[in-house]
Amino acid sequence: MAQTWDAVVVGAGPAGLMAADALAQQGHSVLIAEAKPSVARKLLMAGKSGLNLTKDEEIEPFLSNFGQASNWLEPMIRAFGPADVQGWAQGLGREVFTGSTDRVFPKEMKASPLLRAWLADLQTHGVETRTRWRWGGWQQDTLQFDTPEGPQKLSPKVTVLAMGGGSWARLGSDGAWADVLAQAGVPLAPFAPANAGLVLTWSDHMTRHFGQPLKGIALHAGTLSSRGEAVISARGLEGGGIYSVSAAVREGAALTLDLCPDRSVDEIANRLMRPRGKASFSNHLRKALKLTPAQLALLQEFARPLPQQPKALAQVIKALPVAHAGLRPLDEAISTAGGVSQNAVDNGLMLTCRPGTFCAGEMLDWEAPTGGYLLTACLATGRWAGRAAAAYLDNL
Repeated sequence: MAQTWDAVVVGAGPAGLMAADALAQQGHSVLIAEAKPSVARKLLMAGKSGLNLTKDEEIEPFLSNFGQASNWLEPMIRAFGPADVQGWAQGLGREVFTGSTDRVFPKEMKASPLLRAWLADLQTHGVETRTRWRWGGWQQDTLQFDTPEGPQKLSPKVTVLAMGGGSWARLGSDGAWADVLAQAGVPLAPFAPANAGLVLTWSDHMTRHFGQPLKGIALHAGTLSSRGEAVISARGLEGGGIYSVSAAVREGAALTLDLCPDRSVDEIANRLMRPRGKASFSNHLRKALKLTPAQLALLQEFARPLPQQPKALAQVIKALPVAHAGLRPLDEAISTAGGVSQNAVDNGLMLTCRPGTFCAGEMLDWEAPTGGYLLTACLATGRWAGRAAAAYLDNL
């Protein structure tokens, strides 16, 4: 192509758009190349049920949700954390509000108004976008793209790779870039599902509970715990509560449910010792502990025959073991662990084996639960990589 750009950003998800934004803000010409027919498809899909931008909490508890990657990501998230995400959205003319669980949403709830405002702002700074441009790697220092107009070659001064992880391939995150980077000598951690549902084969009596929510529970796996909700589905258990502990489950930790997290074992046992009169055992459990039909069904599913001694039964209710067949497949996970290793990049997220090439977003080897953590880190790493790329350009 006759036209040249200072920077090419490969991938038009939140991390890629933020990297382009940071570069353009510093006066550099930027092209965004996106493999799909439209941009930010995963963001739009996530926003269908309410776009959770971030979590309104102090930075220390916020960072604790990134596990082993928290130290790596800390400077990036401190530079663009929950308050900054809110200010950024407001700067694009979108009002935000904080819900009862401290999750932050745009007033419209949807992603599309925010995305339209963002794209319009990028255009005012001269950022150009090409869709249906699939990156095929390098030929020496030249970027190779398959496009509707045929093969295209670009030689920007810097490149930011932000092509997502390995889940939701239909939305663009197919992980195909991993083979290209591996061949270039980039250290990679293997992909693994994150924020994924559990696979369970239910007995017939569970069928009538499909679609029922599990509220007021706690989940525990290894060192992780959650007071989030879950949903019983035909395929297993889904929902934010499950996603929050899925990293530990993936590594082999046993999963237990606490059906009465606000009561101790002794308090539950005392309630179970109350006279039940003519009530059935199930009705006695329901009345004594306020268990829902779905919770009672799970108790029977995973602990039948139930202990008759009150304290023994109370202990089961507090730590109900969940027998499952692992996490849903990688492509069905909301996000992925694995990707470009920390030791593959410098402090500015530039590949040490390819100076001038930066990585951001879910391409990097980190994971976080849903609830605003995942999106905030994508934005933060995109901004960090974009700013580092701009500084690299300025020093050429």
